[in-house]
Amino acid sequence: MRASLIQITVDPDESVAARRARAAGLVVAQSGADLVVLPELWPVGAFAYTAFEAEAEPLEGPTHQVMAKAAAEAGVWLHAGSFVERADDGTLFNTSLVFSPEGERAASYRKIHRFGFDQGEAVMMGAGEELVTVPLPDTTLGLATCYDLRFPEQFRGLVDAGAETLVVAAGWPERRRAHWTLLAQARAVENQAYVLAVGTAGTHAGVQQAGHSIVVDPWGEVLAEAGADEEVLTVRLDPEKVRTTREQFPALKGRRLGLAPPLR
Repeated sequence: MRASLIQITVDPDESVAARRARAAGLVVAQSGADLVVLPELWPVGAFAYTAFEAEAEPLEGPTHQVMAKAAAEAGVWLHAGSFVERADDGTLFNTSLVFSPEGERAASYRKIHRFGFDQGEAVMMGAGEELVTVPLPDTTLGLATCYDLRFPEQFRGLVDAGAETLVVAAGWPERRRAHWTLLAQARAVENQAYVLAVGTAGTHAGVQQAGHSIVVDPWGEVLAEAGADEEVLTVRLDPEKVRTTREQFPALKGRRLGLAPPLR
């Protein structure tokens, strides 16, 4: 299984429409891959909070349309990263889209854990409520977005739902890049799953992005890692390795659930 992670640059001097068209071209150029992945909020920038309201789109708005066409033209499964969705009631969400090689939407995922504490995304956007998996011919994807990476219970829930390949679309800041690598490897090891974590390059509203998209195998080995600039990271995965790892080292079977809370 060939996967391509597109670590696109978010340049504040490039319009959203222009970047949308450029991203589509990068996707089409990956024809021959099985899976292509874009990062979080690449149309506007993950930290460009002041632009969220103006650039919000309906679910089947311009980003959906352009990415559906690109997936079909390339003939790939496309995780199109995320964009600012405006729901029918006006609520904003950080929403990811997955398209089939025919250009049909296979899934959408609203980010569950919003970053910002008492500002930014955390107060401007609604929280997703559902775990999302996507069955592909050779593996099942489990979807997560950026800050979700810090919450292992979400990933364990995805594995319980059948996920074998965990896809993390992100706009991760350079100042916490060490956490990015550490957490990606941890999520792979503890869930005995592939982790495909793709971030952006460039600067969002003055926040330098980490780049360094990374692919980790079920044993925690880093199979490929990008640099800091725009790059397409391509790697071949063996879906059978998830199953053999879980058989050879059946740690997931040793879980003990429903334990009582500690006494006080």
